[in-house]
Amino acid sequence: MDQSSANVDIKKKQQQEAPTPQNTPIFSAPINPSVPASEEDMETIQTPGTRENILASNPQLLSMLQGRLGGLVGAPSGYLQTLGPDVRRRVKGLKSLQHKHAALEADFQKEILALEKKYLELYTPLYQKRSEYVNGKAEPTDAEVEDGVSDGEEEEEEKEEDDDEKDSEKVEGIPEFWLTVLKSHPQFTDVITEKDEDALKHLVDIRLSYFEKPGFRLDFEFSPNEYFTNTTLSKTYFYQEELGYGGDFVYDHAEGTKIEWKEGKDLSVTIETKKQRHKGTNKTRVVKKTVPAETFFSFFTPPVAPENEDEIDDEDEDIDEKLEADYGLGEELKDSIVPRAIDWFTGKALQYQDNDDQYDDDFEYEDDEEEEGDDDDDDEDDDDDDLPAKGEKAPECKQQ
Repeated sequence: MDQSSANVDIKKKQQQEAPTPQNTPIFSAPINPSVPASEEDMETIQTPGTRENILASNPQLLSMLQGRLGGLVGAPSGYLQTLGPDVRRRVKGLKSLQHKHAALEADFQKEILALEKKYLELYTPLYQKRSEYVNGKAEPTDAEVEDGVSDGEEEEEEKEEDDDEKDSEKVEGIPEFWLTVLKSHPQFTDVITEKDEDALKHLVDIRLSYFEKPGFRLDFEFSPNEYFTNTTLSKTYFYQEELGYGGDFVYDHAEGTKIEWKEGKDLSVTIETKKQRHKGTNKTRVVKKTVPAETFFSFFTPPVAPENEDEIDDEDEDIDEKLEADYGLGEELKDSIVPRAIDWFTGKALQYQDNDDQYDDDFEYEDDEEEEGDDDDDDEDDDDDDLPAKGEKAPECKQQ
């Protein structure tokens, strides 16, 4: 739902340029007949800030001017209508080629989706093994362990382990694996509250699946817990049936599982308790009020765009941002978290992300240095030339 608006700066300073279609005033005749036309008065009108005062004191003129300027944004130039019939015929031929190109783009996107489905089937056995290792249902083979430390990242840590650790209490699987994964991701760590963490400790797996229509589903599997009775919470993202301008799939909406909260364990609300005193009897009573609370589990209650723009209230003014953020979380789970969960658990994925950000910062910093260096070179050149300024005499050459 892209919404655009024309923001026209009507207070832009007048440029001293030759008149062009871009800077020629819209109104060539006097706007206000009561404005005096003497030279002295004209000089007064042209003093800085006077135009702003005129517009500020005349809201009708300001509104009309904004409407005229806003109507020019995105308007066709009319150049095509000035071309001859032979040229317009060739333009129609180009449109035909573009239609064929769009059809190929659509096929390209469909093949990409088919490849994603194909390789998800190949990934699934690996994901199943991962789930078994995480939940203590199976142990990795010696070959897998050796392959896992081939890069030497964990060898030093193993050497530092104390021998007495062998006698410590046995732990099944990898405790709090998915909670650690989600908290390591920048976008999810912002939406996970302290209350959520205890419930997310029971998260045992996150699975990705596709279905016949364009879209994808994320399944969050939980072990029995004190917060809700659901064993699986799902979030499904749907695309529009028609492809976008570039031939890609366009996000339409999302649907989530209704969470069956146990009594007094709903993390999506907070109970506020207030005491009220009756004026006549002076008796007090306790009133409980349910207030929405921030929680990770709001992820399963996605925002919904109103069908009619007139229905948008103050709370939904930022609905586009909410929809974009919600879809972004789903994309991160699909493309990054589920495929590379172990890298997020160990922090390796975050290190790569930090390196990318650092590279961008360094790149910009080097550009700034180059620009500053160029300025310094110019200054040095000016000093070396040591040319006299206009109106000054050149320094005399005194011989000893």
